[in-house]
Amino acid sequence: MPRRLLPALLLAAAAGLALLPAASAPAAPVPAVRHAAVRPADDPPGDEAYPSAEEVARAKAAADAKAAAATDLEARLAAARTELDRVGQAAEQAVEAYNGALARLARAQQAAKAAAARSVAAEAARARAADRAAGLAAEMYRQGGASPQLAALDAMLGARGPGELSEQAAAVGIAGAQTRQILDDATGTAKAAARAAEAARAAEAAARTAADTVRTAKDAAQRRLADQERQVAEIGRRQETLLAELAAARDTSVDLERQRQDALAEIARRQAEEAARAEAARAAAEAARHHPVPDRDQPWSAAGADAAVAFARSVIGLPYIWGGEGPQGYDCSGLTMMAWRKGGKNLTHFAADQYAESTPVSYDRLRPGDLVFWTKTGRAADIYHVGIYIGDDQMIEAPRPGTAIKQASLWIMGRPDFYARP
Repeated sequence: MPRRLLPALLLAAAAGLALLPAASAPAAPVPAVRHAAVRPADDPPGDEAYPSAEEVARAKAAADAKAAAATDLEARLAAARTELDRVGQAAEQAVEAYNGALARLARAQQAAKAAAARSVAAEAARARAADRAAGLAAEMYRQGGASPQLAALDAMLGARGPGELSEQAAAVGIAGAQTRQILDDATGTAKAAARAAEAARAAEAAARTAADTVRTAKDAAQRRLADQERQVAEIGRRQETLLAELAAARDTSVDLERQRQDALAEIARRQAEEAARAEAARAAAEAARHHPVPDRDQPWSAAGADAAVAFARSVIGLPYIWGGEGPQGYDCSGLTMMAWRKGGKNLTHFAADQYAESTPVSYDRLRPGDLVFWTKTGRAADIYHVGIYIGDDQMIEAPRPGTAIKQASLWIMGRPDFYARP
C-alpha cells in the first residue's frame, strides 16, 4: 500500500467510530407521542392511557345526572323555604283569630254588664211605679171600697206579663187623670223592665257563647303553634339533608352550598319586593285617577307617631309571643297596640279591629307611625298581620311565632292589602 494512503484510511476509521453510540452511555429516552383524548372506534386495543368513547359517554351521562340532581335539590330547598313561610303565616292567623275572639268576648261582656245595669234600673222604675199604684189602691179602698178602677188595678198588679197589663190598663176607662197616669206608668215601666230583662239574658248568653269561642280559638291556636314548631324542625332537618346532598352532587361543601342558597334566596326576595313596590305604586296611581283623595291631610299627630315608632324601635329583638302585650314579648297586633298606646291612641289587640279603628290611607300617603295590614282574602275582616311603618319603605313587625321583632322591608310579605292611620 502506498504510504500516502495510510493517513487517509486512519481518518476514515476515526470518523466511522465517532458515529457509533458510546457503550457506557445510556440511550436517550424517546418522547411518547400523545394522541387525542378519544381514539377512533377502529383503533386497535393496546394503550389504555386515554378514555374510550364509551367511557366519555358514561362520564357525560353521570355529569348530566349530577346537574339534574342539583337542580332538583335546589327546587326542593326553595319549596322548603316557601313551606316555612306558609306554616308561619298559618300559625299567625290562628293567633289573630284568638285575639279576635278575645276582643269579641270583651265587647260581649261589656254589653252584658250594660244590659244588666239597664235591667236593674228598669226593674227599680217598675217597682216605684208599682208602689204608686199600690198607694192608689189603698186610697181607693179608704174612699169607698170596691170600684171598677180598683178591680182593674187589682188585676193589673196581679198580671203575669206585659200582655195582660195592657189589657187590664185599657179596661180602666173611667179613671181620672191622676189614676190613668199612675196606671200608665205602672204599665210602661213593667214593659220596659220585661224588655230590659230579656236583653240582659240575651247579652249574657252572647257573652257565654263568646267565652266558648275564645276557648275554642285558644285550643286551635295552641294546636297550630305546636304543629308549626314540629314542621319547622322537620323542614330544618330536611334542608340540612338537601344541602348535604347538593354539596355531594357538586363536589363542594355544605357551608358553600348554604351560602349559595342564601344568596339565591336574597336575590329572589329582592325581586319579589321590587315587584310588590311597583304594584303598590301602580295601584295608588290607579286609585288616585278613579277616586281622587281630597287635598286635606288625614288626621295625624307627629308627636304621637314619633312616640309610637320610638316604642317599636325599643322592643326590636324581643320574641314573638302569641297574645303578648309585653314587656317580655309581643305578637303583631300586641306590638302595634302598645306602640300607639305610647302615642296616645287606644287600639284593640286585634289587627282587623285596628284597621277599623283607624283612618284608611293610600301607599303614597304613608307617614311614619301608620299601620300596614295583610289578608289572604282581600277582606278587611280577615286581616291577620299588621306592622308599623317607619319610613323609607321600612316597617317594624313581630313576624310570626318562633321569630323576633325586627325592622324589615315593607314588601317582605308582598304588597300590603291595607294602610291606615290611627
